[in-house]
Amino acid sequence: MSARVVTISATFGTDGSTIGPAVAERLGLRFVDRAIPELVAGEIGCTLEEALVHDGRAESGIGRILAGAARLPTVALGMDVYIPDHGFVPPEEFVEHTERVITRMADRGGAVLLGRAAAVVLAGRDDALHVRLDGPKDRRLARAIAGTPPPDRDVERMLEDNDRARTAYVKHFYGVDPADPRLYHLVIDATRLPASATADLIVGAARAF
Repeated sequence: MSARVVTISATFGTDGSTIGPAVAERLGLRFVDRAIPELVAGEIGCTLEEALVHDGRAESGIGRILAGAARLPTVALGMDVYIPDHGFVPPEEFVEHTERVITRMADRGGAVLLGRAAAVVLAGRDDALHVRLDGPKDRRLARAIAGTPPPDRDVERMLEDNDRARTAYVKHFYGVDPADPRLYHLVIDATRLPASATADLIVGAARAF
């Protein structure tokens, strides 16, 4: 039986936004990345950034990290929609709604889901293949610099901020480390392979799942 759902956890510099759509196209599945936060924001009238601005925790620890990450254009935390003046919604409620959207996407024909801790949310599904894309920081940085206009020091800061924010998000809300290989069926050093070859591995695994 082929996997109807593929979750991809991709660190900064591993081409997740390129590999995810390629996998989805070849498997005939919908690719879901930034559509999730848009749907969630539409449901609750708030983004995680807005919630953190109104939440006292935004002044310390995880709140500061997430609030800062929310302003990064490349961080995969779902900060695409800002709907002001709809009242305060706690971050936990935002995450709960995000989980519902992830589950709904998986139930309705399947999907390739990038980020959003989808491997944790859908951990119990027999039809879901969970994939982690990672690699050494220096090679991830080299890849990011090759495809990014800003000066090298800006890209390195983006990498560090993204890594910290994504890890903090998963640890804070789910109590696990997103780098833990036990969360995934397949872990790939995506810095060693072209994006097309990485997509080939994931598609092959999904079809044989």
